[in-house]
Amino acid sequence: MTDQRQPTPSPTPAALDAALTQAGATPLKPAAPARIGPYVPLGLLGSGGMGHVYLARPADNAPGLAAVKVIRPEYAEDPRFRRRFVREAAVHGRVHTPRTPQLLGTGFDDSLLWTATQYLPGLDLAEAVRECGRLGRAGVWRLVGDMGQALSALAAADVVHRDLKPSNVILSLQGAHVIDFGIAQAADSSAITSTGSRVGTPAFMAPEYLREGRCDTASDVFSLAGSLIYAATGHAPFGDGTGVDVMHRVAFEEPRQDIMAELCAVDPALAALLTACLAKDPAGRPTPPQLTDAARAAGHGGAAVWHEPLSARLLARRQACEVLEGTAVQETTRAPLSSQTSRTSQETVQLRLPGDRTAAPAPEDDGKRRKRRAYLAVAAGLAVCAVAAGAVFVTGPSVDETAPAAASATATGSTADDARDSSLPGSSSSPSRDKEKEEREKDSEGTGKDTDATASAVAAQSAGPSASGSAAGETQATPSSGNGGSGAPTAAPTKTATTPATPPWISDCTHYSGTEITDRGGKGPRVVQVQCMLSKRGYSVGGSGVDGEFGADTESAVRLFQSDKGLDVDGEVGPNTWAALRSST
Repeated sequence: MTDQRQPTPSPTPAALDAALTQAGATPLKPAAPARIGPYVPLGLLGSGGMGHVYLARPADNAPGLAAVKVIRPEYAEDPRFRRRFVREAAVHGRVHTPRTPQLLGTGFDDSLLWTATQYLPGLDLAEAVRECGRLGRAGVWRLVGDMGQALSALAAADVVHRDLKPSNVILSLQGAHVIDFGIAQAADSSAITSTGSRVGTPAFMAPEYLREGRCDTASDVFSLAGSLIYAATGHAPFGDGTGVDVMHRVAFEEPRQDIMAELCAVDPALAALLTACLAKDPAGRPTPPQLTDAARAAGHGGAAVWHEPLSARLLARRQACEVLEGTAVQETTRAPLSSQTSRTSQETVQLRLPGDRTAAPAPEDDGKRRKRRAYLAVAAGLAVCAVAAGAVFVTGPSVDETAPAAASATATGSTADDARDSSLPGSSSSPSRDKEKEEREKDSEGTGKDTDATASAVAAQSAGPSASGSAAGETQATPSSGNGGSGAPTAAPTKTATTPATPPWISDCTHYSGTEITDRGGKGPRVVQVQCMLSKRGYSVGGSGVDGEFGADTESAVRLFQSDKGLDVDGEVGPNTWAALRSST
């Protein structure tokens, strides 16, 4: 009997638009590239300080969707940046497990520096808790098992993630996955970021990382435990925030009792396991395989269904991706590709990872190179001016991304997302998280130095009086005093004049720029600024050093400084004292 079934009709444009939205992407803007290496972008997943992330299809209609990150041209043209880009891609490529997205490739074609990873249709953990509620007992145990597998794979590849937090855990119908290897570090090499830097999210950083800059698989276990506690309670175990207080609690104090009591009410065995993961001594924490074994022993070794409405959200997202994947590229883009891609398809150059014997790229036409470099020089100069302006006017602390679950989506923070979106290369990420990232960056731009200072204060407190006032490291970005290994473009030094050296109490102390009265009992960035400037001027602020707390020793230092400057000696830092502290003499 003849089969009378008709072929499945192609989706209408309206259906494709709906599928794109359901998949978490937004329509492409006119300036979007028509083609990125072997991929055709379908929609925009998100934007950040380093570039844009596109949901894309293979141009040859091969199965699968990809998350393709395109780096901004001003960074892509810098050779050091490209070398760092390749190294970080190699770190990601060493990890092979279903619990991380597969690295599909990297390339540099016609000034587009890009990286592609497998697209995971899901929600990140922070978004899932915020929009679908906390995970129940079965869901958290499933996370324990899946994340134990993920960390075991990272450890087997000698890779330390260094920034495990709820927004870097993706939930899909296939389970949980770790994403964002942009600041991951190969255990057998130095950090990819600048020497001495600390990169991460304070509420989820390990104490040994904050105090000593030391980070290994046990540190990832500590950070994972914080994310799991957030999944069960809606709170980070040491409270929410990004400043001195939360760093101090992580480095020196026990988790908040009310949060741990809430976790114990969910499951006492789970609470005991995660409490062990939060041990200050890394040697006392369970290993990743022990996490997987614990989940299996608790009866959660196999797949479990996520709670509603999370399960329905994940199913809808996967079905939308299936619609996009099952439609010809020409129909999903609804634009002729031949004329737009004929040039780039001939000029794609795959970046070579260590051990790769791909031929080196062909030399570029000298005229075109000079023209583009002239344009990029102007762009880089404008970018430097914009950053400098932001550093002067933006002084408030950023909001932590893991605010209580009841908070709205707009309350999420971005202190370490991409380390100011410095994740290179980009991993498959939650589309909604990526779309929020651009807005969060607008709110938090320029606040990295505040968190840098708090990390310094914690490290100084751990090291003792001799370390007070020293810059021990940073949490979000490479040091402002030098490039280190960041590879970001810098303006060429002028040869026409010699600028006098800026005093260290001005160049090194950039945590607060206002003039609000600051006195005994105060805490936070204002106090850090006062202590930093006093220390750099040679005044002792006590054995605790720059700790962000205005105590008797800091008051005594303020009084002595006021006396030396001929000011009213009241121990308060008001407008006149602020002005004197910020003077160059």
